[in-house]
Amino acid sequence: MDLDTVQRAFGLSSLVLIVALVAIRLSRRLGLPSLLLYLGIGLLLGNRGLGLEFSNTILTEQLGLAALVFILAEGGLTTRWANVRPALGLGVALATVSVVVSIAVAGAGVHLLLGGHLGLDWRTSLLWGAVLSSTDAAAVFSVLRGVGVKPRLAAALELESGLNDAPVVIAVLLLAGTTQISWTDPLLVVYELLAGAVVGGAVGFVGGWSLRRGALPAAGLYPLATIALVGGAYAAGQYLHASGFLATYIAAVILGNSRLPHRASTLSFAEGFGWIAQIGLFVLLGLYVDPFQLPAALLPGAAIGLLVLVVARPLSVLAAALPFRMPWREQAFLSWSGLRGAVPIVLALIPLMLRDDAQSRSMVNIIVVVVVIYTLVQGTTLPFVARKLDVIQLGQATEVQVEAAPLEEMNAQVLQVTVPPDSRIHGVYVSQLRLPPSAVIALIVRDGAPVPVEPTVRLQAGDQMLIVTPERFRSATERRLRAVSRGGALATWFGERGDPART
Repeated sequence: MDLDTVQRAFGLSSLVLIVALVAIRLSRRLGLPSLLLYLGIGLLLGNRGLGLEFSNTILTEQLGLAALVFILAEGGLTTRWANVRPALGLGVALATVSVVVSIAVAGAGVHLLLGGHLGLDWRTSLLWGAVLSSTDAAAVFSVLRGVGVKPRLAAALELESGLNDAPVVIAVLLLAGTTQISWTDPLLVVYELLAGAVVGGAVGFVGGWSLRRGALPAAGLYPLATIALVGGAYAAGQYLHASGFLATYIAAVILGNSRLPHRASTLSFAEGFGWIAQIGLFVLLGLYVDPFQLPAALLPGAAIGLLVLVVARPLSVLAAALPFRMPWREQAFLSWSGLRGAVPIVLALIPLMLRDDAQSRSMVNIIVVVVVIYTLVQGTTLPFVARKLDVIQLGQATEVQVEAAPLEEMNAQVLQVTVPPDSRIHGVYVSQLRLPPSAVIALIVRDGAPVPVEPTVRLQAGDQMLIVTPERFRSATERRLRAVSRGGALATWFGERGDPART
């Protein structure tokens, strides 16, 4: 590698990143999932486009797994435990029971649809089902957080996408191998998941304790240390023959909910790192895929994707949600929200790397078609489906990352709240909100202009508020806002406490 090669690599990387950042704004305006635009950038740069040659399967698969680690890290660090705790049982069921049912149903469907055409045996058909069974954390995190669905549903989907990579990767490696499956393999799966959870928990608690008590010489080192801990959790899990992905996600969740020094800058850094991982992963996959081979995979890809969307996913959600007695509308939304992104493509590279046969090459092309078509269909229609199924809850408080020394000293957070049109906060005086004593309204914005924060100011629909609250009073502040939104100024008199279980 000479100096000119390094210069070209830097220039091309910078250009791709700038174009990808512009694509984010374009995708928001057009309502398209930005991940597909990154894939398109890779296809445009590839050997069938501008001629950038890249066809290394092993390197693509390894870089893809590395990117998934950092995507999971970002998702875990920005996941708030108080929000996901009510949905923990449902999220775990979606990541385990739902995966097993999806593998079985999708595998049987693939065997019926393509078994004769591609000569698939039952083991290979189930391998297809395993590849298709994982929802993608990057797709879910990037699309779902902008929809505004009920907290319990959003939390369950985020938990599913963060947790289900671990069992799915194990299933793919098991089914893609050539050794005979024995009765001890399910025990091995249980060990890998339990050991991965233990490793992640240990790294999260010890790492959080160390960061709180060890003074680093510069504030910018805390985000680097946090990312290093999460990456170390993955490495430790893999070294102990446990699930590195599960260790990564659990460590990230624990660290993200610890009282870390410079927490706002750490989360902002993790978010940026996650964006780079998403962009790099999809551009890389676009470089690797040969677009000229995709037309032949269009029909089988559309058929398999439809099978997963209308049969495998609904049945797997039904099996997972059965003990929780969920309304059918919420189950329908969970079914439609099973977004497939880069994860199935990366997983499809594993059998290609191990087997390198025609069946595995066909799998990669067909999975790419499935991801493109159904991410486009589901991602663009998700807000519409959420509205039709009446699972949207407006006016939720969202955290705004602000790095300031006083906030660090108070261990305080800044919440942004928009008053929805149908909220009973409309017409309530600021003094009637009666937030916890340590929570204060720092700013009210109405029609793009600030409004004086005074007790006699009446709030209106569309108002945006910035509320500063210490971490220990955040849940109480959110409960009070929910209570007033449902019951008005006299919510407490009517027994309304803002319980999140009602959402």
